[in-house]
This record gives sequence, structure tokens and C-alpha cells, in this order.
Amino acid sequence: MVAAVALIVVLTSRSGDDGGTTNAGGGEVFLQSASATGPDPFTQSTARATESAPPASLPPRTGSEEAGTPRVSGAAPGLYGGTRSVASCDVEQQVRYLSGQPAKNAAFASVLRVSANEVPGYLRSLTPLQLRADTRVTNHGFEDGSATAYQAVLQSGTAVLVDDRGVPRVRCACGNPLTEPVAQKNPRTTGTPWPGYDADQVVVVAPATTVVNAFVVYDPENGDWFARKHGDTGDRDEPTSPPTSTSPAPCPPGASPCPSGSTSPGPSTSSPGPSPDSSPPAPRPDSSPPPPEPQPDSSPPPPEPQPDSSPPPPEPQPDSPPPPEPQPDTSTPNSGPAPETSGNAPADPDTGGPAA
Repeated sequence: MVAAVALIVVLTSRSGDDGGTTNAGGGEVFLQSASATGPDPFTQSTARATESAPPASLPPRTGSEEAGTPRVSGAAPGLYGGTRSVASCDVEQQVRYLSGQPAKNAAFASVLRVSANEVPGYLRSLTPLQLRADTRVTNHGFEDGSATAYQAVLQSGTAVLVDDRGVPRVRCACGNPLTEPVAQKNPRTTGTPWPGYDADQVVVVAPATTVVNAFVVYDPENGDWFARKHGDTGDRDEPTSPPTSTSPAPCPPGASPCPSGSTSPGPSTSSPGPSPDSSPPAPRPDSSPPPPEPQPDSSPPPPEPQPDSSPPPPEPQPDSPPPPEPQPDTSTPNSGPAPETSGNAPADPDTGGPAA
């Protein structure tokens, strides 16, 4: 009770609206449970009573308050919960509430940077879902004819309307417009923590880099998963396969639109640092040089035995000339006696004497 009174006193001491960039609570963050209307609501509650989705399992957090709360892409599967074919907020009732109160409608429009006559269409473009993680936002109450900005943590299970980049834009329990939070250095927490609250598990939903065509949502009533198209109130919900991990992945530091490729998030987020240091640079250059070294050592030996085996054949070939030398020696003696026998035949006294 004391905490609630303190919250009201602090909120009523602020005035004006700046979109949540300044005058955002003076270093205070207000804890707002899922069902509480809270101070200075824009409208009555349009949240529908549904079973709250169990909190998403998030990877360990590191960093200081000054460094900021970890950011999760609005497209991350499992970031939101809900009941299949049932909207967590009554969008048409929200339209009627604001349309019937022009001052609040104008203040609401100024926070979300749309014109007053665009509010109905803007609300119908949002998607009713439930948070599955305690989430930091800039909340806005309505006081003295204008919106007042303050930093808040919305409890997991809070019914919200989400834009096409996955960012919560309306808190349905009070009709308040929401914007992205403002980083604060060592803020003070005001309000009663709910069971299971852990400041290290609080996240900021960052806009996805592209339009989220369908949100992958966990259904706690049926224990399964379904896909809800952005801007749909549940009429076109379809069953879908569960994500490879139910832990939404934090965005890289400094990423304003959060890359939505990271959508199988939990384990991959704790390893971005070590993976580039361990695999690509070191092992690949060390493993490639050894193969070229053995190859030049194995190629020279074959050429050396080849020149040693080829010279011996040409040496026996010059040893064969002796046969041509005896051939000219045998032809000469045969020609000598031939003329001698032809001359002696007519001079033989036994046969040719009387003739002579």
C-alpha cells in the first residue's frame, strides 16, 4: 500500500510529454504487475483474462545499469505468448474508449507520433499478445490533459498491442501508449517486485530490421505453438513448429533495429564472442601450410632415378662396331687368289703342253 501511494505521488509530480527522451522518471524505474491498472490510465482495461504464458528462458546477462538492459529482437520466436484464436486485448473496445475522449485520443496520438484521426487505424494495425519476459519500456499516463512519461518494467504476462516490428505500443490493462525505454544510470526501482522478478532478466524489445509477417507465439493453455500474422486478432492463427530454442536472443550491442535473423535465439547468443576468435583465423592458416611442404619433398626423388637408368642403354650401342671391321678383312684375301688360279691353269704341263 505504501509503495502504491509513493508511486502515485511521484507520477503526479510530473507533467508534460517529450516522447520518453527526457523527464523519464528522474532515475526511477516503476515495477508494474501484469494485471494492475496503475496510476493515471488512459482508458479502462481492455485486457482479456487468459492464462499467462510462462516466462521465456533467457541466457545469462552481463553488464552494468549504465551499459543498458539487453535488447531482444521483436521478431524473436517465443518472445510473446497468447492463446490460439483468442486476442489478449479487445482492440475495438480500445478504439471506442479513445474515440469517446478527444483529449486523451490527442495525447495518445502525440506519444506514438500519429494524427488523432489515425488512431483507430493505428490500433487495428497492432497485434494483441502477451509478454513472456519482464520488459523495460517508457510508459505514459494521462494527467492534466497531456501525457506524462515514466520508465517502467512490465511484468511477464502483461497483455500488450505490438507493432509490425515487434515492439510493444499499448499496455492493455490501462490503455497507455508505450515507447522504447530511456537508458538510465543506476536507476532506483519503485514498486513491489513480483515473485520471480530478477533485474538481470529484464529485457528491452528492439524493433526488428524488417516487418514481422507472423509472430511465433507460445500457447500456455494448449502447450503448443502457433503463428499469428501481424495486425491479426487471432482469426487466422495457424499451428507452427516450436523454435529450435525458446530463449530470445539479445541483439548485438549498438544495434538499433535488431537483426531478426537471430530467431533461433538462446544458445547462439552466448557464443558470438568466442566463435570468431576460435574457428576461422587461427586453425585455417595453420593447417594449410603443412600440405605444400611434403609435396615438394616427394616430387624430386622420382626424377633422380630416371636419369640414372636411361644412360646405360646408349653405352652398349657403341660397342657393336667391331663386326664391320672383320668384313673388309675377309673380302681382300678372296680377291687375291682368284687371279692367281686363272693364270696357272693354261701353264699346266700335263694338260696344255702339247697345245702350246
